[in-house]
Amino acid sequence: MNLVDVIDTLLSKGLLTYKKIGSKASLPKRVAAEKKDKQNRQGVLFAVREKAHFANGQVKGYILTSKESLLEDAGALSHFTPNVYRYGTYSDEKRTFIKGFSEENLQQINTFVVDIDTKRHTVNDLLLACLDESVGLPTWIIESDRGYQLYFVLETPLFITNKENFKGLKVAKRISDNIKRSLKCVDADIYCNDFGFFRMPTTENVKYIDLQNTYTMHELIQWSMRRDDGERPLFVVPTKKVQDLTRTDWFDALIHTTNIKGQSGIIGRNNTLFTLALIGFAEGWDVERTEDFLDEFNSRLDYPMNAADLKSTLNSAYSGKYSGPSKEYVESLLAHYVKNGDSFTVSFGNRAWYKFKKEREDRTRSHYDEWEQDIIEYITAEKQISGPFIWRTQKELCGAVGIAQSSLNELLKCSKQLIKTVTGKGRGAKTGWTTVTLFLQHVMHELQAAKARYRHLVVAMVEETVAELEPVAGFSELQAKLVKLLRTDPSVTHERQQNSSG
Repeated sequence: MNLVDVIDTLLSKGLLTYKKIGSKASLPKRVAAEKKDKQNRQGVLFAVREKAHFANGQVKGYILTSKESLLEDAGALSHFTPNVYRYGTYSDEKRTFIKGFSEENLQQINTFVVDIDTKRHTVNDLLLACLDESVGLPTWIIESDRGYQLYFVLETPLFITNKENFKGLKVAKRISDNIKRSLKCVDADIYCNDFGFFRMPTTENVKYIDLQNTYTMHELIQWSMRRDDGERPLFVVPTKKVQDLTRTDWFDALIHTTNIKGQSGIIGRNNTLFTLALIGFAEGWDVERTEDFLDEFNSRLDYPMNAADLKSTLNSAYSGKYSGPSKEYVESLLAHYVKNGDSFTVSFGNRAWYKFKKEREDRTRSHYDEWEQDIIEYITAEKQISGPFIWRTQKELCGAVGIAQSSLNELLKCSKQLIKTVTGKGRGAKTGWTTVTLFLQHVMHELQAAKARYRHLVVAMVEETVAELEPVAGFSELQAKLVKLLRTDPSVTHERQQNSSG
């Protein structure tokens, strides 16, 4: 593992390249780096030498401003903040205790980190859980004294501002929460600080690494929204400041109208409740708050909606397919049911209603993630016990899944889940297809089987050797204990059972 590459992948341009004073780099390198550094804003990291320095409600550590300093001190650090802060200060005259690592002081988020506070699970268990239950493989896994920490590094940092009451930070915290909750099966600590101190990566404690496996905020947001599945809204930073829709005069007039029923050709009660649900979604209300609001409004109507339909309307509004209410619907509702409704001015800014995308059957070309999922399901269903690969020509695979060969080629360039291999040449060549999950499962199965065969061989050799040895005083009891220990080893017992059944 090259620690320089790790730090560059993690921090991007968040810190100065070299120290301003006392740098060991040559003058030409420093001058070139300074020119590049001026193109971006740099911040600081906080570092701690021992875990015990977090005690007594204060943090004993120091502030780092350059990658050079971080790389020089890496071997002596136990924890650091992998995400960059705007500034840092000391809380005492001796410059012993640090402060400034609050979320509001974050400058850029480089990574999401999940803390596994147990060693009941192996690294392979964690990798499989990430593939099966979470967003995908981590960029690296660090082993700590009591467990592991999984780093999911961003391809490009997320820069935090105080606009819209730190909505960018809220988005990041929701994603972090969803990643942690998706890994509860391997005892992820869902209450761990999202962007605090974590283990410093070193050549000794990194147990898995793939620097190519980074994530964009777009794909993490999309994954997080699918993970929520309409249960709670994901706050997205709007491009412009807009007024609170619930404080407008037209909203007040609409919710105090009770004679809404509707008839053929005229929008009515159902559209009203759906529009109000979308307003709650656009304002960032959670599902429970919007449900209570709709239930109260519905109970005042002369012709209320039944509970089942009301719940269905709420779920549809929070499905993630819509960004907000329809201006045309609101204006029509006001015109039909509110006195002087035509006099109200309705404006939503950039939160006007639209569907994020059509349903799949309505689109002429499916998104690549859906093609990828189709192929994964096909490979999983067709896989034989003998190995992780299925052997199909590209034309056969495309015909089975219903994807154009050009689309498959583009998908293979960006997919992190599919594996393709070709053996042989010319007419004798064969193309194999599998997934990362199936391949890892196969490798781990083969590894377990090899370990079991090895232990079985050791048992046989020990038994043969023991039988040939002359009894020695006090040694017979030791012999018996050794053989018993090997015979009761779980993997050996499992191997023997397989051999006897076979």
